[in-house]
Formats: sequence, structure tokens, C-alpha cells
Amino acid sequence: MNLLHLKYAIEIEKTQSINKAAKNLFMGQPNLSRAVKELEKSMGVRLFTRTPKGMLPTPEGREFLGYAKKILAQVDQVENMFSDANKNCQKFSVSVPRSSYISQAFASLCKNIDPHKKAEFYYQETNNQQAIRNILENDFGLGIVRYSLNYENHFCKYLSDKKLSSQDLMEFEYSIVVSKNDPLADRESISKEEIKDYTIISHADPYVPSLPTHDLQKEDMAYDNDRHIFVYERASQFELLNKIEKTCMWVSPMPKGLLDMYGLKQIECMDNSNRYKDVLIYRKNYNLSKLDKDFISEVKKSIDSIVLDSSLQKKL
Repeated sequence: MNLLHLKYAIEIEKTQSINKAAKNLFMGQPNLSRAVKELEKSMGVRLFTRTPKGMLPTPEGREFLGYAKKILAQVDQVENMFSDANKNCQKFSVSVPRSSYISQAFASLCKNIDPHKKAEFYYQETNNQQAIRNILENDFGLGIVRYSLNYENHFCKYLSDKKLSSQDLMEFEYSIVVSKNDPLADRESISKEEIKDYTIISHADPYVPSLPTHDLQKEDMAYDNDRHIFVYERASQFELLNKIEKTCMWVSPMPKGLLDMYGLKQIECMDNSNRYKDVLIYRKNYNLSKLDKDFISEVKKSIDSIVLDSSLQKKL
């Protein structure tokens, strides 16, 4: 077996045809057929079967092709890593929960991109499951996961099992955010009963390892309310808060500048006792790059600014 044979098999799967694959690979059809037979003989399995729809993988072939794609992806990664074009490239990747203080930190990081070098930055707002998968399977450097302290044992065990290192970033209680034009906006604290008739805008993809999603939603998404709008994109959430009366959203601490930008007011909920934690994660054998360290520093600065704003607000 060699890497060319893997590429041949993947092209046949893609085109579902020996003839089309041979044309795309700039080789003769007999030579491609011979190479596939050699590959099947060396592996001891039949990879493809001819059907009215074309050449389709057998069950063993599908499994083999899955591994083949991963092998070739890793080969490409190694080649790119040591190519001249990429030695001078700034690379950074992180998966995070939808949180304004984290996005503010990322924006600050991007301000310092060296204009004389190539740059590849990846910032994905997603749930905990995808953040963990991105590190383990998709070569992301960093991730931030968020969980209720009620589930801390679940997460600590899960991260340990996956051989992920972690650093605590912040503990907090969710508060309510409304438009500055909302009748509740002049309040410093409210009760859950006072938003009973509000439409709740919620993130649509929570995840806790080993726990049913509906159990998490009942606790974390204010399911006592009758009306919900589930969205995946943060800017749309802020637009909804401004344009639809009697809407609110449970949020982690937000920087004052962003609240002012979108015309929002963050209000403490006096009977909300659940505490949450944001945790930075990365592979145990991963060496933090300068950009990683700069991002972590910006995140901590963002947290410090929120704490300072909160202290000043309480004094006022």
C-alpha cells in the first residue's frame, strides 16, 4: 500500500466511476484498475462493488476510505507545516461559547496581526461538544467550554478522559439583558417572576457530556417561559432584543462598551443561584504559541474590565 493508492481509491469514491477517476488522475483506466486490485489484495478486503449507480464502496471499503482520508489529511498538514510558504504564517484557532467578553478579546488579538506576515485565524462560536471535537479531531489549538458548577464533576472527568488540559477563566451567574427601552431597564435587579411573560432568546445548542440535552435545557434555558426564540448567531440575538418588545436573554457578563453599542442593559437576577464556569482547554501535549498566550492575556484583560465596571456600578 502507498499514498498514491489511497488517493486513487478516494477519487473512485468521489466519481463513482473508474473511467472518470482515471481521467481526473490523468492515467489510463487499466492502470487504475490494476492499482485498485493491488490495494485490495494487500488489504485483504474488497473496497468497491459495481452497481447500476456506479462504483460504490463496500462496508469494509467505507471504513477503509475513512482512515485513508485522515492519513492523507495528516500528510498534507505535515507538508504544509514545513513548507517555506507556511513557515512565515501566523496561525491561531479557538472554539468558544457565544460570549461577548471572549469575542472582544479575539478582536483585540486581531488588532495585533503582523501586516508583514501571512495570517490564518479561526474563531468558531459553538457548543462544548464541537469545541472539544475541534481540538481532538480538527487540529484547533484552543477551546473554551462553559458549564454549570452542578456538572463540574462530569466535565472534569470528561476532559481528563480525553487527555485535555484546562485552565479556569471565570465563574459567574447568568444575568438578564434587555433593550435600554424596556420597562425593566431602569432596574438594577429583578426576579424570575418579573420576566415570566417575556419571550426568552436562547442559544440553540447546549451540551453536557453524558447528560440528555432536554435536561440541560430545562435548567439552563428558562423553560418555565412559554415563548422561546432559539438562535445560533449572536448579532441576531441583539437585534431581536432591540426590535421585539418584552424579550430578554440570559447572558454571561458583557463588557460595558458592547452593551452601549447595541443599546442594551444587563440586570442581575436576584433569585438566580446557579453558577457557571468558563474553562480554557487544549491538548496535554500542546505547546502554547505566542498568539495563544496573547489571546489568553486578552481574555483575562476583558474579564478584569468587566469586574472593574461591575465594581464601579455598585459604588454608584
